[in-house]
Amino acid sequence: MIPPGPPRRFYTLLVTLSAIVWLGWFSRQISDTDFWWHLKTGQYLVETHALPAPDPFAYTTASARPAYAGEARVSYFNLTHEWLAQAVFYEVWRAAGFGGLVLFRAVLLAIFCGLSGLVAWRRSEIAGFRFYRALAASFAAAGVAARFAVDRPYLFTFVFLALAVTILEWRPIGRGIWLLPPLLLVWANCHGGYVLGWVVLGVYAADALVAGWRGKPVLGARALYLASAAAILLSGINPNGYRIPLVLADYRGSFLQSRLLEWTPLPLWPLEWPSALLLAGAATLAWAWRRVRLVDWLLFGAFAVAALMASRNAILIGLVSPIVLATYLPEGKRALPRWMEWAAVAVLAAALGWGVFEGGFFRLRVNPWKWPAGAADFIRAHGIRAPIFNTYEYGGYLIWRLWPQERVFIDGRALSESVFQDYARILYNHDATGGPSARELLDRYGIQVLVMNGFEYVTGNLYLLAPALADPRETTWKLVHSDAQAMVLMRDPPPGVTPIPQLQVLAHLEAECTLHIDHEPQYPRCARALGQVFAKIGDLPRARKWIGIYLAGPHGPDPEAEEAYRKLVGMGQ
Repeated sequence: MIPPGPPRRFYTLLVTLSAIVWLGWFSRQISDTDFWWHLKTGQYLVETHALPAPDPFAYTTASARPAYAGEARVSYFNLTHEWLAQAVFYEVWRAAGFGGLVLFRAVLLAIFCGLSGLVAWRRSEIAGFRFYRALAASFAAAGVAARFAVDRPYLFTFVFLALAVTILEWRPIGRGIWLLPPLLLVWANCHGGYVLGWVVLGVYAADALVAGWRGKPVLGARALYLASAAAILLSGINPNGYRIPLVLADYRGSFLQSRLLEWTPLPLWPLEWPSALLLAGAATLAWAWRRVRLVDWLLFGAFAVAALMASRNAILIGLVSPIVLATYLPEGKRALPRWMEWAAVAVLAAALGWGVFEGGFFRLRVNPWKWPAGAADFIRAHGIRAPIFNTYEYGGYLIWRLWPQERVFIDGRALSESVFQDYARILYNHDATGGPSARELLDRYGIQVLVMNGFEYVTGNLYLLAPALADPRETTWKLVHSDAQAMVLMRDPPPGVTPIPQLQVLAHLEAECTLHIDHEPQYPRCARALGQVFAKIGDLPRARKWIGIYLAGPHGPDPEAEEAYRKLVGMGQ
């Protein structure tokens, strides 16, 4: 017989400490580039009481030629499917500022983790271990959720998905099942991920049907079927109706979407927390296959396929795998020793203290170094309204700071495949035959202003337009503003502005790369690209310096860079 555990207030202490740790863990400073256009769209919705369609923020959208049959449908979907979440973000910001938005995000993710633990608690019947299995499941979910601690509308999908599973797991099925129709109605207007609600409803309905056929009817199955049908019907009340399956099919065939990192498949190796959970969940189901419920086979299978198709779906594994592990792992025979229970309290308290002391927890602010704030200030101060070309990652921030004075060329909403292709030709300074050159495209779009950074930091790609503009013989474009975040170049500088020597473009690239390596040392490949640029123009000391910086940072095997560095060192100077 397992002895009685500690008093209830002890468990309350553990839950409270866990929740505070999650809130701190998920309270990272705002760093997501898409956050800004979501916030501006929320402002537009609240102030105009209209959907942002046609696109008010980018001047290239209206004239863009469609690149594939369903592009107009995808563009409208991207403009409208998150309207309610965007309005909520804006209202939270208006009431509580950026710090309030960070806390709001942390609360949503903490609810997701808590609901995962609650379902695990309902599933686990192991006396003496039920609470700890649930707590472990919630922290397993938190390990995945931490990767999604950014301010985007998909946070609503995480919470609503976990809530839907919680409602469906609450057996016997009762009146709570009728929360599903209004839940799906709200969800369908917050984020396109509501289609996952259809999947979950279908899985639980199929489980109930099969149980009935096997002579083990589920109590309340009729209510489940009716509530599910009503939920799916109500979810069609959104700006896109029931077109989301078509949109998702279009996504899979879009070149632009394939270029976005979040749509790349979840890698199984090297092993990271989401992939480890996926493999552990699959192994557990295989080991306990005789006891596994149909709903778990279907739900895990659907979510695993979704995650393996796109890394942005890894959060689904964070929900289902902890529940599977808590349900089917072998039973314990003895209660935890009392000292281990108090050790759990000590560990949580230490984690909280360290997170606060080290500065990683409760960072209730915007990332102070990542944005082209100086460039935006320059454009606003000089009243510039000419067509601009901007880099993709800066589009959202420029929408937030400059609209309606300026509209952007491109941004993270990914509205036009043809504009993206032209953008890539301009940014990488393509002058090859078979298509318009970068300069021809700048002229075709009537661009008068360039606002750009120099690198894509995950891959280390150098935007070749930047070093091309450093040529002292360049007379079309004049450098008028430069700081560590961005450059502004113009055909015709405003009155009173003296152009900066073009070679300062290279100094900007050095300052920009230094800034990013200082703050994100895990991405040092900009230094490699800079070394190649300086080697090409014959500045061997700077080439040696930057390739050395790259090799001193974290990097995989790179014999080419190592050989180049040896040659540069041998040349001396």
